[in-house]
Formats: sequence, structure tokens, C-alpha cells
Amino acid sequence: MENYPKDIYTEPEPDVNTLANLGPFTGMAGIWTGKRGLDINPKADGPEKQAFIEHMECQPIDAQTNGPQLFYGLRYHTRIVKPDDPETFHDQVGYWLWEPATGNIIQTLTIPRGQTAMATGNTTADATQFTLKAVRGSTVNGISSNPFLEHAFRTDAYTITVTKNADGTWSYEQETTLTIPGQSEPFAHTDRNTLHKIGEPTLNPTALAAAKAETTA
Repeated sequence: MENYPKDIYTEPEPDVNTLANLGPFTGMAGIWTGKRGLDINPKADGPEKQAFIEHMECQPIDAQTNGPQLFYGLRYHTRIVKPDDPETFHDQVGYWLWEPATGNIIQTLTIPRGQTAMATGNTTADATQFTLKAVRGSTVNGISSNPFLEHAFRTDAYTITVTKNADGTWSYEQETTLTIPGQSEPFAHTDRNTLHKIGEPTLNPTALAAAKAETTA
């Protein structure tokens, strides 16, 4: 049982500058590209390896509270295409959230094929590698799929490991465990890429307002 405070209503006063409070997500804010992604996905005649190119934007949001709980985080959007093909191969939106008081980290994700998930983990503010997990059936780090996906490509687990590299890039490796009719063993759908920064983040709204106030004072 978590050691929650008795007062579940009183909110803390957060720092306005989210970029200074991202903990393990420090260095992930900005606009990124990765040109050497690899996806291994299931097909009727066996696993398919697919190279991909990724464009990801991670922007800081204002601090978020649930009563005394305080999160700093990034809103992200990633769009993935196959080489030399403009059609979207994968689209995903969500949040990276850091809770300084507990070391808890959260990734929320939603894809426009009728699926959403929340993966959780725990780490330190100075971590350069961390892992988050979601499992089917959980009410706190679960996976929800539309009826067809639940039938044909049931997602039983999702794991992502992020590594922040010394050269300023960051990489991820993720595994989605699928149960597919007619297959005796679960299928490990994997993705990995290394992202290179091509643009800086914008300030979160309260930090931007504070910066403007200082310049006009």
C-alpha cells in the first residue's frame, strides 16, 4: 500500500520552469529525427523486418498536480514513415511524466488504430537509462485495445527502455508482446531507434509568461 498523505486536496506550488525539472527526461525535450529505425512485426508468413524514419517532437508542459501529487513532463508526438514513402507508417501521441517526490515515471501513449496504454517505472533524477512497463488487465499501468485488436493481435505487455547517450542523442528499444490466433507462442514485436536533435524546445506556458514579465519589468 502506498504511503499517501491524509490531505489529498492541498496542491504544492510548482516551479514554473519545466525544463529545469524534468529529472531523467532532461535532454529529451526538443525536435528529433531518427533515420535508422528497425521494426520487427508479425505477418502471415512470418516476422517482417521494416526499416523506418522517425520524426519526434517533445515539448515541455506546465507542471501538473493531483492534489499533493506533482508531475513535470513532456508532451510528445512521433510520426514514422518507411524510407522513400510519405504515407504514415506509425503515429503516436502521449506524455512523459516525472514525479520528483517518488521517482516514479510514466509514459502514456495513444495510436490512431484504437489503442492506448500507460507504462510506468521508477528511477532517479540523474538516470541515463530507465525502463517502463505496461501489462494487459492492470488498472494502474494497463493496455486498452479496440475489439478487433483484442481478438487478432492481443497486446499482453509493453516494455520500453530509454538510453540517453553521451553524444546528446537518445535511443529506445521497445517490445510489445502479442498473442495472435493460430500461433502457439507469443510474438515479440520490437522497435528501436536512435534520435538526433534537429530543433530546440519551446518554453512551457508559465515559463514563457515569466520570461516575458522579466523583459517588460
